Amino acid sequence: MEAYKQWVWRNREYVHSLGSLANGLTWLLPEKFSASEIGPEAVTAFLGIFTTINEHIIETVPTTRAHVGPSGTDSSLSYPLLISILKDLETVVEVAAEHFYGDRKWNFIIATEAIKALVRLALFRNTGYKMLLHGGETPNDDKDPNQPELQNRPGTLDRNRNQNLYNPWNMEGRAMSALSSFGHNARTTTTTSPTSGWSRRIQQQQAVIEPAVINEKRTTLSELLSEKGVKGALFVMGEVLFITRPLIYVLFIRRYGIRSWIPWAISLSVDTLGMGILSNLKLWGDKSSKQIHFSQPERDELRRRKLLWALYLMRDPFFTKFTREKLESSQKKVEPVPLIGFLTEKIVELLVGAQSRYTYISGS
Repeated sequence: MEAYKQWVWRNREYVHSLGSLANGLTWLLPEKFSASEIGPEAVTAFLGIFTTINEHIIETVPTTRAHVGPSGTDSSLSYPLLISILKDLETVVEVAAEHFYGDRKWNFIIATEAIKALVRLALFRNTGYKMLLHGGETPNDDKDPNQPELQNRPGTLDRNRNQNLYNPWNMEGRAMSALSSFGHNARTTTTTSPTSGWSRRIQQQQAVIEPAVINEKRTTLSELLSEKGVKGALFVMGEVLFITRPLIYVLFIRRYGIRSWIPWAISLSVDTLGMGILSNLKLWGDKSSKQIHFSQPERDELRRRKLLWALYLMRDPFFTKFTREKLESSQKKVEPVPLIGFLTEKIVELLVGAQSRYTYISGS
């Protein structure tokens, strides 16, 4: 396995391009949206998992020495990989369940969404209650040191000060390490032999070159609530609503049916409430509680979640009553135009086919 990881890392550009090409070609598989065709979806899932594992290897190999997860463990690194694999498998589960069990497929979809929700809640807790990026597929490493929230978190100020002084990857860190090494060598020159001094200098130079291991302390829920007060509680509530919204949606679909407006409206209400809380945290709570400032990746994530609301146009019953009619009328208008009419027909066909699968429009 280690040999394969090294091969993937050495050929990462080739592996990345090959994975993107393979995933793109899966849309050209025959019977892509046939309810009884499990083979194409299985091939797509296999290629997706294969690409996901390779991407995980590429992203984690160079940072293994430089960062250790909360509380000195790296268990959180497996959560994004697990979430990505579950997302690759969920379409196969839906197609197979529909083929063998018909309308009872929603029981299997509920089980899949429940597992994803539990994994994301565990990741949310394990990372110290940080916002999930891309549903947990992208680690939230707080790589935005200029943001105020990094200064407000417990233990971060001292850790950042030490990293700035002795960070081996910037000029100030190299200078401080060199001065420290010079002073230490000056003190020990008279008490050590030339051989041991030379050996120590080699070790110190290696310490300067190799990144230091960072043990990040995980923020607990009680610490977050005591520090941020009402705003911390509302932030947790907003994230929990975002994580559990897909599960709530499919539970109501099983109860009322896919053609009912009740699941659609409840899902939209949960999304609106969660996004409203996260987008207006500064308006909640008293003035004595500390503000929660989002980093740039977290602000991008909020914008991404707002864009996901466009999927409500693709969900029944809205799609059947409104969106599909607009698509078909637009297709008929441009049908006489050469090439454009053909491309529009294929695009509409892909959209209608994708809409027939819950996992393609779930936004989870």
